[in-house]
Amino acid sequence: MNEQKRLGNEPVGKLLLKFSIPAIIGMMVNALYNTIDRIYIGKSMGELGLAGITIGFPIMIIIMAFSMLIGLGATSLISIKLGEHKKDEAEKILGNATVLLFLISLIISILGLVFLNPLLKLFGASETVLPYSQAYLRIILSGAIFQTIGFGMNNFIRAEGNPRTAMLTMLIGAVLNIILDPIFIFVFDLGIRGAAFATILSQAIAAIWVLSYFFGGKSSLNIYISNFKLKLPIVGKILAIGSAPFLMQVASSGINALLNNSLQTYGGDTAIAAFGIINSVTMFILMPIFGINQGAQPIIGYNYGAKQYDRVKSTLKLAILGATFITITGYIATRVFPETIISFFGGEDKNLVNIAKNGLNVFLFMLPIIGMQIVSSNYFQAVGKPKHAMFLSLSRQVLFLIPSILILPRFFELKGVWMAAPVSDVLASIITGIWITLEMKKLNNDYNIEQNNFDPLIEDE
Repeated sequence: MNEQKRLGNEPVGKLLLKFSIPAIIGMMVNALYNTIDRIYIGKSMGELGLAGITIGFPIMIIIMAFSMLIGLGATSLISIKLGEHKKDEAEKILGNATVLLFLISLIISILGLVFLNPLLKLFGASETVLPYSQAYLRIILSGAIFQTIGFGMNNFIRAEGNPRTAMLTMLIGAVLNIILDPIFIFVFDLGIRGAAFATILSQAIAAIWVLSYFFGGKSSLNIYISNFKLKLPIVGKILAIGSAPFLMQVASSGINALLNNSLQTYGGDTAIAAFGIINSVTMFILMPIFGINQGAQPIIGYNYGAKQYDRVKSTLKLAILGATFITITGYIATRVFPETIISFFGGEDKNLVNIAKNGLNVFLFMLPIIGMQIVSSNYFQAVGKPKHAMFLSLSRQVLFLIPSILILPRFFELKGVWMAAPVSDVLASIITGIWITLEMKKLNNDYNIEQNNFDPLIEDE
């Protein structure tokens, strides 16, 4: 119980660093999966290879979405139950979540392979790019179970207070991917299929690592076969809390498909390839913020469950400050070194470089304010308020972004596609700022009530 006790006792700043730094490293390294694929494919196959992966990205987002639905939903519940000192209930949630991850990954693989071609065409694939997307996604979908298990169950390791072990999982997979990519692409001359093989093999090793952690007696939470029987109340709570990040990812998949079609209309395959570069850069900047969220989630969840609201507020404030520092740093880098960043992806075609540079400048124009929006949305998920988290998460991805994509290009063409992101960022951040301010006022009231009804037994447990 020592690992969990520190969630309620250690200084918040020190605790957040302990949990967030490994998660940030893990998420940054995890971002390299797609980024490294795009770098090697861009250098070996050029514009068509980049466009092929970009077209298939919505499907990869959907795989991640289901991993987050179960993984993050169960993690929030586990953290809260541990904060309430209910280990047996936490283990029941763990068992149910493990079964759900296996079942969902199999369903994704089967349906994805059956409907691959119509999906790719729906996502904006031209006849020229379609073969590249097909070759890559057939392999990725065949190995979807490895990503789902590796990412989904890795969250459970973090929930029980072992962020370093969770970081190692991501490091193992990503480092292997970096090593295997050039071997499969260049040495074995497999091209875009080689990148896919390298990815799923790396994810398979990471998944085996996670499973060995839980089934090898290294975890403080145990997986019992008796907990594999799905319980409707547990499943319902997992899906309810995990629905916010899930729907955000599904919306992101739909947005990517909509963007691809709009880019195809106003800029063709070159614009789609440029968006692939911009998307990789954006993901690389935002992944550390998701790492901060993962680090903050068990701290916020545990202390919310233990009714230590002052620690909840402190964690949130520090997380927002850290996220804002990251977005400002990323913003400066994309302003000062845009061509250098693009060149990593093999951007030697002058037309591709110009389109990607212009898109990068406009698409990330409001990047500095996004850290607050993402962290604040995650807060509501961490305290078990999925409806709030869902609305705030989807406000940026759906409520404002979709209308912007549909309307702005009619007036500004390709530039209008890029403009949709900063417009959505501003509007969503305003709403999120209002909601989190109101929530903090409510938390202050709850804290005052709790102090007036202080029970010293809480400190003794």
